[in-house]
Amino acid sequence: MSQVEDRVASHLSSLNSAQREAVTFADEAPLLVIAGAGSGKTNTLAHRVAHLLLGRADPERILLLTFSRRAAIEMTRRAERIIRMATQSNARRLGSTRSAPGIIRWSGTFHAVANRLLRLHAHSIGLDPSFTVLDRSDSADLLNLVRNELGLAKKARRFPKKSTCLAIYSRAVNEQKPLELCLEQAFPWCRDWAEQLRNLFRGYVEAKQARRVVDYDDLLLYWYHLMQEPALARRVGKRFDHVLVDEYQDTNALQAAILLALKPAGVGLTVVGDDAQAIYGFRAATVRNILDFPDQFPVAAKIVTLAENYRSTQPILDAANAVIEQCPERYVKKLFSRRAARSKPILATVEDEICQVDYVIEHILANREEGTDLRHQAVLFRTAHHSDALEVELGRRNIPFVKYGGLKFLEAAHVKDVLCVLRWAENPSDVIAAFRVLQLLPGIGPAAAKRIIEHIHSHEGNLKALNTASPPAAARHHWPLTCELFSHLCNPATEWRGQVHMVKTWYEPLLEQAHDNAQVRLGDIEQLDQISAEYPSRERFLTELTLDPPESSGDLAGPPLLDEDYLILSTIHSAKGQEWDAVFILNCTDGCIPSDMATGDREQIEEERRLLYVAMTRAKNQLHLMHPLRMFVREQRRHGDRHVYTPISRFLSEGTQKRFHRVSRGRSVAALEELAASERIDARVDVAAKLRGMW
Repeated sequence: MSQVEDRVASHLSSLNSAQREAVTFADEAPLLVIAGAGSGKTNTLAHRVAHLLLGRADPERILLLTFSRRAAIEMTRRAERIIRMATQSNARRLGSTRSAPGIIRWSGTFHAVANRLLRLHAHSIGLDPSFTVLDRSDSADLLNLVRNELGLAKKARRFPKKSTCLAIYSRAVNEQKPLELCLEQAFPWCRDWAEQLRNLFRGYVEAKQARRVVDYDDLLLYWYHLMQEPALARRVGKRFDHVLVDEYQDTNALQAAILLALKPAGVGLTVVGDDAQAIYGFRAATVRNILDFPDQFPVAAKIVTLAENYRSTQPILDAANAVIEQCPERYVKKLFSRRAARSKPILATVEDEICQVDYVIEHILANREEGTDLRHQAVLFRTAHHSDALEVELGRRNIPFVKYGGLKFLEAAHVKDVLCVLRWAENPSDVIAAFRVLQLLPGIGPAAAKRIIEHIHSHEGNLKALNTASPPAAARHHWPLTCELFSHLCNPATEWRGQVHMVKTWYEPLLEQAHDNAQVRLGDIEQLDQISAEYPSRERFLTELTLDPPESSGDLAGPPLLDEDYLILSTIHSAKGQEWDAVFILNCTDGCIPSDMATGDREQIEEERRLLYVAMTRAKNQLHLMHPLRMFVREQRRHGDRHVYTPISRFLSEGTQKRFHRVSRGRSVAALEELAASERIDARVDVAAKLRGMW
């Protein structure tokens, strides 16, 4: 064996056979590594980078593309450690004094690499090399400026807000689809504005160019057009002998086109990913990139599959495999583990959503008593508001938690809006709440809000003075409804039960104007309405649900946490790449997983299937899938009894359910008896005699 072969071989002993094949593959064809969940993807890619460098590849001619800066740093650090250990080991064995090879200089996100390349080739594409990059907030503000200049903000009908306009622009750019098709598929409520949006985006592009700025989407767009000019594409392509891409299933059409232009023959191109974990369609990512990859080149790509899972027990993998096997188009792989276990994952059918909360907390606390810390357990859900009831109960029981994939329920802007209405009614001197509430109304800004508050103050803080205030013209449509609302809320005769529903009725049209995804946010308020019924008064409700004071989230550190353990709550999208000892997945019903907003076509449904698969493969030792049997029906009379028995998720077929241990849970009889006993009084009444006396 040559010295080079011996030196390279010394770092491969920790890899399994599939990983070793991916690491050592020669560059005679493109390489596609299908890396199953928990199969050591990052470790394999880092070893491939190290393998190239130990084989004396030029570190200046290797490009590593990742989806986060942190991932790029971690990958290069791992490669450095592997190289250092291999070099030291072989130096001792062979008596060599040769130093370790240098580490790669071109690594980072697509956008970071684009920024570097565009500055190098700026003059070739008519770009000022001193351009600055707008962040998303600056981009939205500039787009809004153009929106106002074009008079689109003053249309008789509601024109999309700046954030929605930016989302449409970004999606159309990254999907490389006509604007009309993009609107039809992702923003159907905006399709009547296609021509106006086209004019807006043209004006936005001109405004950026006049100011010599680019936004995040421009970085990819300029790089794409740079690669469409053959001479420039060859020049950029020759800069790199090896291009390695992580999480290829999360790339969009623009990114895939850039890669194909970088390495049109595919030689030297390695992409790593898992089609079964392609869940970011809402960000314009497309699973087609990884599914179609092998046939994009003159020579078909080599496919290496990593199926050995180092995370989960085999029963959990059996269940996950059964879910993903139903996918009609995929790379076939069956995850396996050397971690055997007797117990199957649990599929729990519970009476309703409150029962679901009780079940989850009971098992989380039991796990904690058995030695599994809270932070090693996670509750996952499809949409952020699915955890609303759980969050309130966790707070009531003093169980700390952190939430990923959205603000905590009580910190969300629309929930704050509703709470501030109630706070102002409870305490008319609460100027902070008053300012927030008044500025919800069209045409009322800080100055107008201040005038109205001063008017109320001149009437000794009586909110009935709202009837004699003079709001701006734009607010006059909503003003009588606002006065009527506070008249009811401030009337001592108005019962507490029903007040949140009153606020919801008043707030709903304002919510649609102020926020995107109004229907999703409305679900939070409906949940708040149900939660409010558990409290005896408005004061008690507000006191127990008050948000932390501002200094608790300020720049300065607060008092040290004496209990540093906490439960993890996360949307499934935010959980990707994570793992926990025990995982609970809420609302595995048709309408939640898959979401009723994502059943428009087969591609969306299949992405929802992959979403459940991702959630299941986060679990190491315990997995609980929750199926609430009964759910409250929206849009019915106050405290109505209408409910539905929800079907279990279509992804959990009869065959798949055999991979689970089935349990069912109703309301605790002991708890109901305890409640009845607590409400028992000594007074007696002979109702039977009274009924006889009626006749």
